[in-house]
Amino acid sequence: MNANSSLARLLRNVRLPVIAAPMFTVSYPRLVSAQCKAGIIGSFPAMNARSPELLENWLSNLKKELDEAAAETGITPAPFAVNLIVNDSNLRLAQDMRTCTDQQVPIFITSLRAPPRELIDAAHAYGGLVLHDVISLRHAEKALDAGVDGLILVAAGAGGHAGALSPFALLNEVRRIFDGPIALSGAISSGSDVLAAQAMGADFAYIGTRFIATAEAEAVPQYKETLLAAAARDILYTDFFTGVHGNYLRPSIIAAGLDPDKLNKPEEKKGYFGPSSDKDRPKNWKDIWGAGQGVGSIDDIPTVAALIDRMVGEYGEAARRVAMQAARHANNYQTITTEETS
Repeated sequence: MNANSSLARLLRNVRLPVIAAPMFTVSYPRLVSAQCKAGIIGSFPAMNARSPELLENWLSNLKKELDEAAAETGITPAPFAVNLIVNDSNLRLAQDMRTCTDQQVPIFITSLRAPPRELIDAAHAYGGLVLHDVISLRHAEKALDAGVDGLILVAAGAGGHAGALSPFALLNEVRRIFDGPIALSGAISSGSDVLAAQAMGADFAYIGTRFIATAEAEAVPQYKETLLAAAARDILYTDFFTGVHGNYLRPSIIAAGLDPDKLNKPEEKKGYFGPSSDKDRPKNWKDIWGAGQGVGSIDDIPTVAALIDRMVGEYGEAARRVAMQAARHANNYQTITTEETS
């Protein structure tokens, strides 16, 4: 599929170039519907639906709700995406793939391993697109070899499972080998941040943590309130909980009875946070909360619609400010060089 046509299709009906990250135990159809209606690409993890039957019900109802919104307002909502974990531990993968392709999900976001060819072919058969999470150039190369349509660069500072590379470094390396759609993540919370991601060479901003602190997010109230009080220093990057490095809120770790500064290696405490009959044991994502380093810019819990309205305004103001700065610099430079040559 042509990179330009893929990008054009992604941007269709998008008011702000943002893809909302799919967050376990947070992103459910109510949040996704609000995101799409507000003009950004919403998403949820397939695993948030506790059964394949529930997933099918969610997809059917979400599509119906977005169609009804389009008929009522005359404005077509942005498309939505479903996240599939491509891993041997995901015993539902094959069934969820069939459910999603039968429902003709517009966009897939695949994580961990590169997506299977049958998913890509099935999505392309009805015009769907496949984007893949990567944290390094090597992962990007593998995903592109598999035939994905676009990449999501999960850089340093992003919430949940995240990489350790600067967004500047990761984006520049990937752009050397790929000119198709790229979404960039890493502490992005405002409209000016979105513009900055585009100025760096990305097509979209990939935003997760900011949407936890919204009215439609399914996060428990304490999770949202903790975000309001947190700063970047409250984010811990560790592989202790899942074996894969990620960013977590230190207060939630402390509340679980652990010392964030004295976590043992996963192999030393293997299974501590895994499935257990001990109901008092803290659980990943439910009790230990993921968050990105951009938490310091979150100070309210608006509706998604109000948040996107604000971000659209910030995006426009930032664009005007940068254009003025660029023009001023160009004029100053021209004046200096003219004086030097006269």
